[in-house]
Amino acid sequence: MGDAGAAEGLGCVKCLATEGDNLGVGAANEDVDDLLVFGSSPHFSSSPSSFYLSSSILLSFASFPSCFVFVVVWNSSASISVAPCLKGPHEEATCLLRLHLLLVLIVAVAVEGNGSGDGYCNHKSSLSPRPHSVTITEFGAVGDGVTLNTVAFQNAVFYLRSFADKGGAQLYVPKGRWLTGSFNLTSHLTLFLNKDAIIIGSQDSSQWPIVDPLPSYGQGLDLPGARHRSLINGYNLTDVVITGDNGTIDGQGSVWWDWFNSHNLNNSRPHLLELVSSSNIVISNLTFLNPPAWSIHPVYSSNVTIQNISIQAASDSPYTNGIVPDSCSNVCIKDCSLSVGYDAIALKSGWDNYGISFGLPSSHIQITNVHLQASLGSALAFGSEMSGGISDVQVEHLHVHNSLTAIKFKTTRGRGGFIKDIAISDMEMEDVQEAFVFTGHCGGHPDDQYDSDALPIIKRVTIKNVVGSNISIAGVLSGIDQDPFTAICLANINLSMTSQLSNPWTCSNVFGFSDSVFPQPCSDLNTNSSLLCFSLDNSDALAEI
Repeated sequence: MGDAGAAEGLGCVKCLATEGDNLGVGAANEDVDDLLVFGSSPHFSSSPSSFYLSSSILLSFASFPSCFVFVVVWNSSASISVAPCLKGPHEEATCLLRLHLLLVLIVAVAVEGNGSGDGYCNHKSSLSPRPHSVTITEFGAVGDGVTLNTVAFQNAVFYLRSFADKGGAQLYVPKGRWLTGSFNLTSHLTLFLNKDAIIIGSQDSSQWPIVDPLPSYGQGLDLPGARHRSLINGYNLTDVVITGDNGTIDGQGSVWWDWFNSHNLNNSRPHLLELVSSSNIVISNLTFLNPPAWSIHPVYSSNVTIQNISIQAASDSPYTNGIVPDSCSNVCIKDCSLSVGYDAIALKSGWDNYGISFGLPSSHIQITNVHLQASLGSALAFGSEMSGGISDVQVEHLHVHNSLTAIKFKTTRGRGGFIKDIAISDMEMEDVQEAFVFTGHCGGHPDDQYDSDALPIIKRVTIKNVVGSNISIAGVLSGIDQDPFTAICLANINLSMTSQLSNPWTCSNVFGFSDSVFPQPCSDLNTNSSLLCFSLDNSDALAEI
């Protein structure tokens, strides 16, 4: 480079130090959007450029009169690179720019290759046979559908705790109808249901103990105060497998639905399965029927795999969500079929100030190859209880039918939190009232202590490669006044409508990008740049090098 080049390099460092604030240089964990402020500097001789190299790598660059500056953001960490512009032919400076871009790209892609791969569903969950096994009948259980077996399940689990340091144990449930109330699991346990085994939840509410509300919610699902414990329950567990040869867990929820509809509940309804503050969980090869409230609710948990699950609840059953990861990380949901009364899959993270204070987001979630029906709700929902935040969600190969809404992002003033960095692709839907809904006006509050100034952040959501038939409304996108939803990106979407509406899309307080979308979306999504779209492929990226 020579002395002249070295001098120019020093000039770049001085320039960078001078313009550091404008560049957004600072803590490595600054948000991506906060790093993309090149245009605020009057010293640039060319417009800034930015694009995602992958779902988690963002490359940005801009030129000063004496240097180029690059910012690479990878998993919310920032790296700054400065390249001098040589005094000489234009081709030499252009060559240098291309060289630095190429080096940055190679390093970034190499780092990405050492990351988490295509998502948590590539993680192989261990299903090694347990060295010890007992059958529920050994503890006096009777599978006649009449005998109450709560004590038998409780005693069996208590006995199997002694094998935790010996490789764990399996509780086998054979053919039969096994009536029970709520019981707890233990760590290093496999609960295995024979293909003709049905665990049946008692319709006696006294068999479902009362427990405190979750700290990130402040109250139960339906009422202030306490709630009923789930049918199958666990706290602070690790290495738990709930599986079978397509056995069944039936909550007999109709009596609970009647109590809810007639306002005769004394405490909030229970779920079928809830695991709290647990890790290394596998739920597979089972059918869940008729939950009193939700079917599967992992909360404050990590490393959760839910695979080959079927969930069914009556189409008019109230708020019977299917799978609800709640303040969870590293979650895989794959190869499942859900037909429920409300939201089939709902991602959550706490409610208003309780969720904000608890501060545990749902993140790194992968959902793939699922068939969803949500009669009175959404096939896939984000929120509305999202005060701890929801981020880094990958959804692909989604099949939705006979549902009120296919995809819904829901929040409101007072929630706080965020929903960001969401990628949904390769989706089919049919017979759906609303294809896409983004709303900042959904959901109530647990009490009057919420902060109305706690505004949620909804940004960097990409939905692409979607085909729909018999759709009534293409989209309703309604952000919050003075708190718009941003970087909402739609691409390669074709919806066949039930009728020719004059306005198939309704938009307010939302900004984003669209490309190859039919019917034509509202102008709020017609910006000319896809640069801030999360995980939206940019075929021109390599051409710029």
